Amino acid sequence: VQLQASGGGWVQAGDYLRLSCVVSGSIFSINRMGWYRQAPGKPRELVASISSGTTNYADSVSGRFTVSRDNAKKKVDLQMNSLKPEDTAVYYCNGIPPNAYWGQGTLVTVSS
Repeated sequence: VQLQASGGGWVQAGDYLRLSCVVSGSIFSINRMGWYRQAPGKPRELVASISSGTTNYADSVSGRFTVSRDNAKKKVDLQMNSLKPEDTAVYYCNGIPPNAYWGQGTLVTVSS
């Protein structure tokens, strides 16, 4: 299993970022894939999920984040707009329920 997330960086509040996750192994055959995040000192949380035709978002990101997937490329993306300082976290992609292996994630830092 490989979960390679990229696209993070340092941005200012109101900016945008697009995260991408390349998935290898059997995990992509899982219907539901998700983006999770873990802020310093906080538990990991699911912020967006996508299945064959449905997306769901945590209330904290609804209307600002958009999750998409490319089955041919085995890739899951997360478009993040209107970023806020509270979005600062390490972002991971994984299945739902998640595989035991999480990968390194990608760090997003939003300054005020």
